[in-house]
Amino acid sequence: MKKIILCFLFLCLICTGCGKKQEKKTDTLGEIVKRDKLIIGVRDDTAPFGFRDKNGNLIGYDIDLARLIAKGILKDEKKVDFVPVTASNRIMKLNSGEVDILIATMSITEQRQQILDFSMPYHVAGQAILTNRASKATSLKDFEGKKLIIVFGSTSENNLRTNVPEVEVIGFKTYKDAFNALKMGKAQGIVADDTILYNLSRNDSSVKILPKRYSQEPYAVAFRKEKESARLIREIDYIIDNLQSTGRLNKMREKWNIKN
Repeated sequence: MKKIILCFLFLCLICTGCGKKQEKKTDTLGEIVKRDKLIIGVRDDTAPFGFRDKNGNLIGYDIDLARLIAKGILKDEKKVDFVPVTASNRIMKLNSGEVDILIATMSITEQRQQILDFSMPYHVAGQAILTNRASKATSLKDFEGKKLIIVFGSTSENNLRTNVPEVEVIGFKTYKDAFNALKMGKAQGIVADDTILYNLSRNDSSVKILPKRYSQEPYAVAFRKEKESARLIREIDYIIDNLQSTGRLNKMREKWNIKN
């Protein structure tokens, strides 16, 4: 009898273990709805997309978009937590699960598509050069053998290496540090997305943006590259498409003085 009871208990344990293995992992959208909160990685140093006002509050185009996405998914734009990220740590924070998605001036590239999934684009920027007003440079070629600044984790460095391999690249973690370095004469220019450079130079007559653009940078929401992201991607694509078709994205660009 004891042997029969022991065998029965053993079988129960096996069945219980099998049951656990067969449990399906909740997809990301399901987790967000269950939590009733969306956690988004955003920039706080890239005006006009994500930055802080004089009271320290996060504001900008990406922040507005994040709130509209939260409203679309959870019916309340306040049901969102923001996690500040940088160009160099944002992918790590996404893939570690610290954030659900990134809305952080993240452009779609072939390299990034190897490790991330993206929504449809919500804005298209172009890389440009910010330099001193007195500079006689007119194009990227004029900076051969000189120093140009990039922000770590951006696509600028690859573009520089391709177009002007002789340029000396200096990297910084934030655009604020990059701009200060230019002003201090540590380099002859900054290469970054034009929308960010417009904001850096808006109230400073000592610098200028050269007219040529060296790339197209489609900004999109970034997701972990896994099957659990599929429903969330479809939902956010629907929200962005609706915002685009109704003219809401254009109104947001006007609000933040972003040029198309």
